[in-house]
Amino acid sequence: MTRLSRRQFCMTGLALAGATPLAANWPAAAQQLKGGTLRVAVLTELANYDPQQLSTVNFHVIKNLYDSLIEYTPDGKPEPSLATAWTISPDKTSVNLTLRDGVTFHSGTPFKSDSVLATLQKGADPKRGKNVFSTMSIVKDWSAPDDRTVTINFKAPVPERQILDLLQFLLPIDPKGIDTVETVPAGTGPYTLVSRAVGQGLRLKANPKYWRPNQPVTQDLVFTVFTEDQAATAALESGAADIIYGGSSRSAVRLKGAGYQVFAGPGPLVQVFRINSTRGPFRNKSFRQAFNYLMDRQSILRVGYAGMGQEVALPWAPASPAFDAAYTKTYAYDLDKAKKLIAASGLSADEMKGWKLLVNGSDESSVSISQIAQGSLQKIGIPVELDIRQGAEYVSALLGGDFAATFGAVGNVQKFPSRVATNSIYRTSQNPVLKDPHPHPDYVAAIAKVDASTGSAAEVKAAYDNLNKVMVEEAFGIPTNSYDVGLIVASDKIGGVTLDMDNLLVARTIGFK
Repeated sequence: MTRLSRRQFCMTGLALAGATPLAANWPAAAQQLKGGTLRVAVLTELANYDPQQLSTVNFHVIKNLYDSLIEYTPDGKPEPSLATAWTISPDKTSVNLTLRDGVTFHSGTPFKSDSVLATLQKGADPKRGKNVFSTMSIVKDWSAPDDRTVTINFKAPVPERQILDLLQFLLPIDPKGIDTVETVPAGTGPYTLVSRAVGQGLRLKANPKYWRPNQPVTQDLVFTVFTEDQAATAALESGAADIIYGGSSRSAVRLKGAGYQVFAGPGPLVQVFRINSTRGPFRNKSFRQAFNYLMDRQSILRVGYAGMGQEVALPWAPASPAFDAAYTKTYAYDLDKAKKLIAASGLSADEMKGWKLLVNGSDESSVSISQIAQGSLQKIGIPVELDIRQGAEYVSALLGGDFAATFGAVGNVQKFPSRVATNSIYRTSQNPVLKDPHPHPDYVAAIAKVDASTGSAAEVKAAYDNLNKVMVEEAFGIPTNSYDVGLIVASDKIGGVTLDMDNLLVARTIGFK
């Protein structure tokens, strides 16, 4: 059985070049922070309140409306949350959970095993499970012998870290609100919804029955949506905002130099040039493979993210067990190699044209790196137009697969490798971009092999190596760089910032000095 004491972490600085936490301190109570109204500037419009849609546009609200079964510390150690203890069977085919007593949902419904079962049922539904659906592929069934106990059984032995990742990924939903959770929050979290103005922001208030002692620190949490990074920084500098969450790396560097606090968590994203391999010239494997060499990763990192991050050719952060730095060198920017693959595709000049590059116009970095890719294509004689869309219009196209190619971030890149399949472009089934049946069966098989590798270190490494090889060969996603998502820039009056493993905003420990 695993039992760990609850800890919180606060970072007091940032090494901007590497975005690595410099220190971890006790927040909130130890600093005797004051409450009040915390004003947060964000750059994205919320998609919905469903915690199983773990999209970056929802990162600022998920952990403020919901709690996970377990949490990770910033260095990846599991801690109790809504599950106070867990026991993984010796053969790794099941896990038994003990649930916390005395917790209620915002509706007043007691948190019991039925809510975990309902959440598992939703996650296993291909139409409702969203980002959780792929993670649930390892689960056979589940049961609850009583109100405080849940048992999850797996289809086969599962690596321990993959089991823990599943528990950390599950945020219980009130069974009474599960059918309306997209429009009405239904969590146990530290804040409850007061109001929302689409395109403008939302207001939350402290949950008076929250189970963590002395949290949340601030009584009111107000989010304001800014369409431009410059407008958000102006709000912080003028005192109209206390925090910017999810701003650009470039602004963070400048504001750090001006004396503001900058916090970066342990969960970077990887930027991926996403390819819809069911459309036009992208049906051709050689044509897709050329994009491994068409990405000017050095320029993308410098121009798009002020050099904060690392060049990568695989969708893993350096902390991932599947990370292999050799691929970045092998697939470095090389127009001559790209030209050879394009020639090998057999496509005519006309066949290679006629598609547009979808661009998130609300994100300055996305616009900049899309222009870099457009320039590389122009150099080899493939003119491409940029299809720039704003806000919800872009998100709808991205999640619905309504594009030929686009840049989009991928999360969970520091966790168990197959967790990458929670992202829309990498899903092995019910893929909204590539559809079913999956057009890349070798990739699906490689993910399954990783999930099944519970034996020797050599067996596990072989599974990771195979997955990496298949990913660059199938080339429906071309990673370019890791970068910090959920950057927090705060005034010097703010204290108690807690780092989250996924870089979600955790506001419950934040207060005023």
